[in-house]
Amino acid sequence: MLEVEGLTKRYGAIRAVDGISFTVSKGETFGILGPNGAGKTTTLEMIEGLRSPDAGRITLLGLDAVRQRRRVQERIGVQLQSQTLWPELTVEETLGLFRSLFRKRVAVEELMEGFQLADKRRSQVKNLSGGQKQRLSVATALVNDPDVVFLDEPTTGLDPQARHGFWDLIRDMRGVGKTLIVTTHYMEEAEALCDRVAIMDEGRIIAMDTPRQLVRELAFDSTVECSFQGAVKSKLLQALPAVRDVRSEDGAHLLFTTDVSATLAALMGLNDENGQRVQSVQVRTATLEDVFISLTGRRLRD
Repeated sequence: MLEVEGLTKRYGAIRAVDGISFTVSKGETFGILGPNGAGKTTTLEMIEGLRSPDAGRITLLGLDAVRQRRRVQERIGVQLQSQTLWPELTVEETLGLFRSLFRKRVAVEELMEGFQLADKRRSQVKNLSGGQKQRLSVATALVNDPDVVFLDEPTTGLDPQARHGFWDLIRDMRGVGKTLIVTTHYMEEAEALCDRVAIMDEGRIIAMDTPRQLVRELAFDSTVECSFQGAVKSKLLQALPAVRDVRSEDGAHLLFTTDVSATLAALMGLNDENGQRVQSVQVRTATLEDVFISLTGRRLRD
């Protein structure tokens, strides 16, 4: 469905997107995961035809997405990261307006039912909740029954309950055969939704695979996050049993371990042997967050 080769976008001396390549198969949910400023939105905008690349090739639905932009845009759906809807229009009017822009059209009633907006059909956009506005925003991307749907940070700003409800809508779209390309900086979102993930940082793809395989390739399977009442040397933590790496930031220490029990037992022992006192401890199985930390040395949200 999509093939990107050597895609590049420069702004002066800055390479916002630096020669990236990837493919997306039919029916796949493909995630582009990375912190703010990684180049995710710029990548999507070039594929969607909203921004011109400086180099590289984009083949979307068998078409050259740069030279045949209009033909491509008839067959894709786009939900922008910051999409402004007309506040005075109703839900029904908003969908009708977007629907009128395409030759191929989905019934407004079908969209309102599918996105749980039928009871809000006569409500003005300004009176909708954040979750309802977000559902309406995605519904506008489906008015032309697109083959490929682009969702740019679709759950940013939503509370956890609304976010999980939105995940169900994305799963429903995948269930009817839509090819989805989603950008996010929420690692749990990528793990929950995506068949494959490309992790971006500073304009480059630094890892790409299924979420499970990316985690499996780590040299550890668990993370112990701890803090101390006083200062503690990283060398001391690095020497703990089964610890493969240590990252320290803002008074917190991340211990990447292959044996949680052995690491925790030794960590508690620091109270007696070295006069250190553990103030807090959290344990989790390795996640995409840990993949990003191991590759870049910092958290995904930074």
